[in-house]
Amino acid sequence: MTEALRIGLAGLGTVGGGVVRLLDANRDLIARRAGRSIEIVAVSARDRTKDRGVDLSRFDWVDDTTAMPDRADVDVVVELIGGSDGPALTLARRTLLAGKGFVTANKAMIAHHGLELATAAETGRAPLAFEAAVAGGIPVIKGLRDGAAANEIARVYGVLNGTCNFILSKMEAPADKGGGHDFAEVLSEAQALGYAEADPSFDIDGVDAAHKLAILASVAFGTMPAFADVVSSGIRHIMAADVAEAAALGYRIRLLGIAEAGPYGLFQRVHPHLVPIDHPLAHVTGSLNAVVAEGNFVGRLLFQGAGAGDGPTASAVVADLIDIARGEYGPAFAMPVAALTAMPRADTGDRRGRAYLRFTVADRVGVLAEIAAAMRDAGVSIESLIQRGVMTDGQVLIAIVTHEGPERCVAQALEKLRGSPSVVGQPLWMHILG
Repeated sequence: MTEALRIGLAGLGTVGGGVVRLLDANRDLIARRAGRSIEIVAVSARDRTKDRGVDLSRFDWVDDTTAMPDRADVDVVVELIGGSDGPALTLARRTLLAGKGFVTANKAMIAHHGLELATAAETGRAPLAFEAAVAGGIPVIKGLRDGAAANEIARVYGVLNGTCNFILSKMEAPADKGGGHDFAEVLSEAQALGYAEADPSFDIDGVDAAHKLAILASVAFGTMPAFADVVSSGIRHIMAADVAEAAALGYRIRLLGIAEAGPYGLFQRVHPHLVPIDHPLAHVTGSLNAVVAEGNFVGRLLFQGAGAGDGPTASAVVADLIDIARGEYGPAFAMPVAALTAMPRADTGDRRGRAYLRFTVADRVGVLAEIAAAMRDAGVSIESLIQRGVMTDGQVLIAIVTHEGPERCVAQALEKLRGSPSVVGQPLWMHILG
């Protein structure tokens, strides 16, 4: 067996501790699969005194995290600090400039700076790997980059954020199992259980899923990462009434990231959708993630599993290390940087589909006629319209399901209703997965 692959580990939070525990627990198995042992030789974090539940005394401590690649005894740096910029980005640049391998779970950094880092990796002939940045322990990056490499991928989409999926799953649960509550109440429960951060904005507003989608799109389509072109919205405006209405119509609500590439450009969107009950994604519950890829020869592929947590994410990190130990790695985004294309952002106005629209309106005569007229004038065909009873504040919920048509028409109808004294707050628009 050849010499050990020597690791510098930067970041000792939940995932960092998981990496240490995994390398300890499966040491012999990993060495057999990698062809050599994988050994942590140095670690770094903000607080040296914190008890992390693992023995760190056997490793050298590096006070300046960004100096980790300067060590002669480090072959690969594992970055688990987080953040799109700051020390994580400095560490990535210095590691790749030194010609050393770099493994990260940092989706924000790869989404924002992936092209720069992939270029640096090619220049320094160093591996850059980020399986753990998307969907935790699910091997979706390897699945697209290697397993489906011979296919033209038409579309990639899925449930990419466990926090949002936990909240939506809890909202749709039967009342006797704690379901039926509105978003704010379930979010508080998710925070108490550790499924949501104290500031959950990145999760519930779709930013986290948008980072992951930009990475998936690049790997799937051979395009330059284009996070700035991802249109994203989250789930904070979904009500228990929407969940109940979706169920009555034969759907479940899921926050989906969807990407397609074609002659019209690159389409990337994170948005709540009504998913048919017979679709696999409707049955992805709790904090699980799932990704669907559609290839022209392989057909539909479904990747599903734990999308976060110390064990699953550490599993993906160590899987990347095993590849590097074997010498089995290629371009970070499945093809050389020079082969990646820059695609314009697709105009969503011409996209055709069905929509669910929910309005909160004043309980007075003429409201339905006003909404129906706005739909008619914008060319939106209504498939069904449902009005529920008066709420305690004297307002009424109206839900509309449209026939298939251009998204531009729905946007125009909602614009016509903007400022109407009959409509309270912002209408909710959810796409129906076709």
